[in-house]
Amino acid sequence: MIAAIYARKSTEQSGVNDEERSVTRQIEHGKAYAARKGWTVADEHIYIDDGVSGAEFVRRQGFLRLMNALKPHPPFAALIMSEESRLGREAIQVSYAFKQIIDSGVRLFFYMTDQERKLDNALDKMMLSLSNFASEMEREKASQRTYDAMFRKAKVLHVTGNKVFGYDNHPVYGSETNIDGTRRRQHVVRRINSEQSKVVTRVFEMYASGFGLAGIAKALNEDRIPPPHGGTRGWCPTALRDILQRELYRGVVLWNRTQAIQIGGTRKQRKRPESEWLRIEAPELRIVTQPLWEQVEERRTRNLQAYLRGEGGRLLAHPTGEDRRSAYLLSSIAKCVTCGGSIVAIKRTARQRSPRTVYRCAYHHKRGKTICTNNVEIRQDILDSAILHAMNEALDERVLEASVTVALGRIRAEQEKFPDQRLALERELSLIETRLHHLVELIANGRGTNSVIDSLHQEEARKKVVLQELLMRDSLDQVVNLDAKRLAKDLRSRLGDIPALFARHVPQARQMLRKLLDGHIICEPIMEGGKAGYRFTATGTFDRLLTGMKVINYGGGGQGN
Repeated sequence: MIAAIYARKSTEQSGVNDEERSVTRQIEHGKAYAARKGWTVADEHIYIDDGVSGAEFVRRQGFLRLMNALKPHPPFAALIMSEESRLGREAIQVSYAFKQIIDSGVRLFFYMTDQERKLDNALDKMMLSLSNFASEMEREKASQRTYDAMFRKAKVLHVTGNKVFGYDNHPVYGSETNIDGTRRRQHVVRRINSEQSKVVTRVFEMYASGFGLAGIAKALNEDRIPPPHGGTRGWCPTALRDILQRELYRGVVLWNRTQAIQIGGTRKQRKRPESEWLRIEAPELRIVTQPLWEQVEERRTRNLQAYLRGEGGRLLAHPTGEDRRSAYLLSSIAKCVTCGGSIVAIKRTARQRSPRTVYRCAYHHKRGKTICTNNVEIRQDILDSAILHAMNEALDERVLEASVTVALGRIRAEQEKFPDQRLALERELSLIETRLHHLVELIANGRGTNSVIDSLHQEEARKKVVLQELLMRDSLDQVVNLDAKRLAKDLRSRLGDIPALFARHVPQARQMLRKLLDGHIICEPIMEGGKAGYRFTATGTFDRLLTGMKVINYGGGGQGN
């Protein structure tokens, strides 16, 4: 019989030989157990997670490989582990994983107790629940012990995190030794790095005197000052913003601002209320004087108040990234071939009678010529027009017909994959109608409490969603019955003049471009006839515009989106 082995250890064992590592011993014991049973273990069926928490189920590579191997048919008949907690320490996730393994036909064995785990009766299921409960309790206790240890370290100003720009991490060793004979580290302390601290002070002084983040980044890059994390891309405004917000530079250590939680089978961070923060004065770590810190904070506050922000501080006044709406068609969709940075739209007003918008490389604009030498600027309307006319020429009926054929194939495959979806939606709609009728009767009889009214609103909202999904199914049913040639011809006539269509609806046009393109539009700076410009290239397919749509209606007077 072919058997597999799964081994996991929560924490990495630094300073320990491979032969002494826990996962290595688990594999050796698992192989010995299989040999005693007369089973065979192949190397490709040994799954390992070293230094991964038992509460992690999304980014645990060995576990994911193991679960993927179960489909469509597992290549092994038995799975060996040291104990149940190796599979995980989160009761619900572990129970579900055990059920998947056993339902696939794989038998589960634990070599420490020489026991097989079955789930074919209520007692087995109860024992699994109790075992998982105990494992999760142990994980929570270990987490609390770690938290308490970090709390003690933070109170005496020992390092509890990563290295910070402006400081060096100095290990403090004790008299005890590791297995390899090296001295065992007790803790780590921070000391000011004289060279980096000068850079920190310079950043604060430049910002306080009126420089913007992009201007500071350019100045540092021109002086070839290494950025915090190294690399060749130099300083960027976001790194400078982090520096200006870090209270450690004014001699205040903050700890316990976030909390690690497990959501959806993976580890995430959430902010703690400020009342739970640990704030410790550390004058020996001060790099920036208090008056300079206050000047920077005053300017940052003025800048923050100049922009409209929504709930949670979300910026609403202008686009903040590639996925937000933009007034410029190609901004961040086009890329600079010289450095890989985005081509963005910039308004030019200096020495111009009227402002105009141009496209240029964001890295050259924000970080300077040291990072990117591409200083080509081209008017927004010229580059937009050139790219859109090139797309218009490429959009002939043969290309559209091929794209429509691919899109219809995907839609038909989706319909075959979910044959009972319509029936489930219709049943849900019927249940919603019944619940709505009952809630309306309660309100009519004077029993309309706040909870009843809330339930009514929730049912109405869900009804709207179900109706939209049914409408989408109807639209898909209409589309798959259409002829690809006729649909391509109709689509070409509806698209009409692409440059004019995209110019009228820039936000929708940007979304269409993202669907059309395989990646980005690559812009290469060129010089022809004494004039600078761009040569652009891009690949994509039109069938993506026809799949994943909410409503598709071709025929009569409707228009597809």
